[in-house]
Amino acid sequence: MSATKDQAPAPKDNEKSSIQILARETLVYLSLVVMVWGTWRLSQVGLFTSGDDVGYWIGVVGAVMMLILLLYPLRKYFRFAHNWGNIRIWFWAHVVLGVLGPLLVLLHSNFRTGSLNAAVALYSMIVVALSGVAGRFIFQRVNRGLLGEQTELSTLKGHVGMDRNNVRSRLAFAPQVEARLKAFEDAEMEPRDGPYAKARAVFWLPILQYLTYRKCAKDLDAQLRGMAVSQKWTKEDLQRRRYRAKRLVDHYLNSVVGVAQFSAYTFLFSLWHVAHIPFVYILILTALVHVYAVHAY
Repeated sequence: MSATKDQAPAPKDNEKSSIQILARETLVYLSLVVMVWGTWRLSQVGLFTSGDDVGYWIGVVGAVMMLILLLYPLRKYFRFAHNWGNIRIWFWAHVVLGVLGPLLVLLHSNFRTGSLNAAVALYSMIVVALSGVAGRFIFQRVNRGLLGEQTELSTLKGHVGMDRNNVRSRLAFAPQVEARLKAFEDAEMEPRDGPYAKARAVFWLPILQYLTYRKCAKDLDAQLRGMAVSQKWTKEDLQRRRYRAKRLVDHYLNSVVGVAQFSAYTFLFSLWHVAHIPFVYILILTALVHVYAVHAY
């Protein structure tokens, strides 16, 4: 068998490894932390107070941004608003305003609370903002839908040659890796129900995925080094084949986990909606009371 057939083909350019996905997600949440820290540092400089004109208008702009956020669910759920532009643009506007609005309100308050009403309004806003961050995390994992995850897994299995219609797998040169991947898929594709199963899929399954990947990577390294000697590969050949094989395993495991986790994240997303909406109403109410109190007294 030729070396070309022994190696998995390079994944498509639009496929992302779990490391790339993790790096992107880490960058997003790290950016949020940096923005909050930067806002806090600016608030400590003493350029304004919440009661002067600058602080007042910063609070107004932040409050207006959060008020505009309410247009997104209006555009999404009410039929008469369905033609109000592209829903994807609305979603990203919702995300951006959901970050900038609370940051401006925090800047307006100098990260301090005066009256009880101001404290309730501020903490309600923080809860809503954190809930929005959590919602984004969950939404990213259910947005593609179960059909998309299953289609990717089916396509990848055919691409690798691990579906039942193929006589030989592209990972046949490493049978222990092939067997481990199939065992992982068989175990995690079994239907599981109940809170424990959903918690396991969210928290424990990624750990199992990582451990399985490390075992597969170790087996691939050993197998490919032996093949490199027997087939006289160059160092660059070995590195390229190692990268492609490991990335293929990574994509395969990602697809299995995506399918296995879908129902759990869908359930969490439904719970998130139940918890998020009441806090939004509380925020609106306390914000209105706060604005009234500021102008009345």
